[in-house]
Amino acid sequence: MKAIRINEFGGPEVMKLEEVARPVPAADEILVKVYATSVNPADYVIRKGGNNFLRPYLKLPMPLGLDAAGIVEEVGNEVTTFKTGDKVYGIPNFLDGGYTEYLAAKANKFALMPHRSTFNEAGAIPSCALIAWNGIVITGKAQPGQRVLIHGAAGGVGSLAVQFAKAKGAYVIGTASANNADFLKSIGADEVIDYKNQKFEDLLHDIDVVFNASPVRDSEMRLKSVDVLKEGGIFVCTQLDSPFSEDFLKALAEKNATTTFIGSPFDRSEALGEIAKLIDDGKVKVIISKIYSLAEVAEAHRESETNHVRGKLVLEVRKEN
Repeated sequence: MKAIRINEFGGPEVMKLEEVARPVPAADEILVKVYATSVNPADYVIRKGGNNFLRPYLKLPMPLGLDAAGIVEEVGNEVTTFKTGDKVYGIPNFLDGGYTEYLAAKANKFALMPHRSTFNEAGAIPSCALIAWNGIVITGKAQPGQRVLIHGAAGGVGSLAVQFAKAKGAYVIGTASANNADFLKSIGADEVIDYKNQKFEDLLHDIDVVFNASPVRDSEMRLKSVDVLKEGGIFVCTQLDSPFSEDFLKALAEKNATTTFIGSPFDRSEALGEIAKLIDDGKVKVIISKIYSLAEVAEAHRESETNHVRGKLVLEVRKEN
């Protein structure tokens, strides 16, 4: 089978489409015939050699990719949740990679695909959706009537976070560039703040939850986010590689607010099942910016590294029948 692998860290050119052995699923795993995967910022971070959080785990040669959607080809003898022929979506085992024609993964990292989604749409969802679900639903505990602020709202994680918060009944405010305002309102944002020309800290107050899904590491933005939080509010951050400063933690303590990075343990399969229901009910849309072939992965990474992608970039591994 063919898969994208890197034998050295570096630019997009280090990714090679290679012939590798097809994996064999363990007793608790499924073998997935992959139809689509997607490009995430973490992919190019890993390709370059990782950050302080990831670097200790990276061993060359290695695959890339955090998402997969496809058809179950085989099931391990302990798997009871899937059968051969099921259409599924989910995430590979840690650092096993999704840019591949076949992958073996723990069954509890997958769920049945949304019925109304294509493989390309389903391949765009899992990792970003799980981060957004963790941040908004599990850690942020968004509730009806709450005010939720989402930084980086137009990106892959942010656009799903907007929709999850809206589905939970929250009043949703997103920061993004002005050209994304209409897009964000079309997927449920009640307000959009142009981060280039407006100061959210001057416009907002009494925010219940701030979810930082921006790819930009900005300690000043974190401090300004504390200013707009209500007493006892929650700040959730996706940037695992960027520790909170003492000033930030002190400011939070003065507001009796709490903060955490996403990453707390939760049932991925159950969350993906809930997300699939929201998609099938028409409450969440999958936003695809562009579709590339697996051989065009370098071009897709270059696009991703602009940090101005609306929604997701998809790698189509196989054409859907």
